Amino acid sequence: MDSEFLKKIEQILGHHFKDATILIQALTHSSHEGSDYERLEFLGDRIVNFIIADLLYQTFPEESEGDLAKRHTALVQGETLARALKRKNLQEFIRLSESEISMGGRENDNILCDVLEALTAALYLDAGVEVTRHFVKDALGEDLETMDSPPQDPKTELQEWSQSLNLGLPEYKLIEKKGPDHKPEFTVEVTVHGYESLSATGSSKRIAEKLAATGFLERLKAKA
Repeated sequence: MDSEFLKKIEQILGHHFKDATILIQALTHSSHEGSDYERLEFLGDRIVNFIIADLLYQTFPEESEGDLAKRHTALVQGETLARALKRKNLQEFIRLSESEISMGGRENDNILCDVLEALTAALYLDAGVEVTRHFVKDALGEDLETMDSPPQDPKTELQEWSQSLNLGLPEYKLIEKKGPDHKPEFTVEVTVHGYESLSATGSSKRIAEKLAATGFLERLKAKA
């Protein structure tokens, strides 16, 4: 990775690295030669969670713990962090093998999320908390600023509804997984006692469960 390439990344991150090797590592997928980002991603996951919790605590001083938790859940989910990386145009700098690139690795939300977290850890190790906090806030700013009210997770909403009627917990069952590794499709079915099941398909099991819960709730509202 040449100096001009590194300079472009540092300009986006807003920090000149004392140790450029840690920046390169944060951008290196396991399919590429060299030390990959997995250890940094482990650390970065915890740092991102902490920084977002702190940002929310400072930004919404009047909100309850429950509402802050809803906002936090929405901001730390994989697709949100992947979107933040794309917003900064950092996906083009990820070091992937040719085969991983051909399979759409630069558009894989799991990889993009991991790299965002790895870069967060690299910034923390090289520059400390304040520089890292600035990067996370800047990357997630749009999602943070446009969240007018605490989002209600559809799975939580469905669970609260079913329990209020003494119907027990909704049950989620994986019906099918298909597609290549870089673009999988999961079909999940949700069932609530006494009601017709509903299925939905998403790019991950978690997303499919959320879509199934959303569809179930929309069907309930349409029949109300």
